[in-house]
Amino acid sequence: MMGFQQIFNLAPEVEASAPGRVNLLGEHTDYNDGFVLPTAISQHTTVYIGFSPNDRHHFYSANLEEWVDVNTTESTLKGFGSYINGCIQVLEQAGYSIPSLNVFVTSSVPIGSGLSSSAALEVATLRGLRSLLHLDLNDVQLAQLGQQAEIQYAGVSCGILDQMASSLADTKHMLFLDTRTLNYQILPFPRGTEIVVIDSGVARALASSGYNQRRAECEEAARQLGVKALRDVSEPQMAAQLPEPMRQRARHVITENNRVLKASSSGISAQEFGELMNASHGSLRDDYEVSVPALDTLVDIMQNIPSVFGARLTGAGFGGACVALVAVGEARASAEVALKLYKNAGFNGHILVG
Repeated sequence: MMGFQQIFNLAPEVEASAPGRVNLLGEHTDYNDGFVLPTAISQHTTVYIGFSPNDRHHFYSANLEEWVDVNTTESTLKGFGSYINGCIQVLEQAGYSIPSLNVFVTSSVPIGSGLSSSAALEVATLRGLRSLLHLDLNDVQLAQLGQQAEIQYAGVSCGILDQMASSLADTKHMLFLDTRTLNYQILPFPRGTEIVVIDSGVARALASSGYNQRRAECEEAARQLGVKALRDVSEPQMAAQLPEPMRQRARHVITENNRVLKASSSGISAQEFGELMNASHGSLRDDYEVSVPALDTLVDIMQNIPSVFGARLTGAGFGGACVALVAVGEARASAEVALKLYKNAGFNGHILVG
């Protein structure tokens, strides 16, 4: 693979990385001002940044073998360049002067599997620019800027979960985050556990339209309940007064927030945490209706392996990946057993993390 030097005929000034993430609990709660519990994964996106010799930005993706050249005032791009250009644009909106740049990107974060490859690219880019230009920005501010880059320039109305996880989380701990206040805590995994993530082999379909529909249904449910957001309701029975499908959507968000709060309490056992993950999947499948048959099959297989404490879909749903909490040292073996049974059921997946 060619590097920065071969592409730009110059040495980079800085290098910066950021990880992908997997969400253990708190799915579809972030845009409801709720609580989430992600962790970072070992796969990273790395950017190398230097100064451009002319008045244009030059971006190169080693994974895609793709160039993007853009003048420094252009704001509309597609593909990977939209995320990098978005980061530059939101920094300029915040009052920082950004020179023309050369940016080289390489990544081991799987694309399209719900592990936040876009947030990893945004946070890595912003970390690199902070270092290169000595910007006075903390890690929370970087996450907020990354979110704005994705909303304004990649056209995705995302919550803050992915960028905060990429900016603040590590692979040895869980990040408990209140998405309304941005207060957070770094918490240990339940004793004697590790995680494994398996791709279902089903590409996420209808994710954007389904996501937007669910978001609108939650906003309408909050309006009918007379609250700013569903995070302000803690009793699931409050949802009973709502018409379908707002009743089911609200019930998921309320119970999911409660699961995150319970999971983040001190001293929770692996068994208890796993039960919360299992309940989360049932809620995502039945009340939020974002699972698909292949994911349900994979999750059910994982839940019935003795070394697995709990398993659920992770990410927006409509395909994508399954995350499981397993006994320490058993991630790979558990996943391999599951994949054999999954193949016998007519599906093909692969291990993403573990």
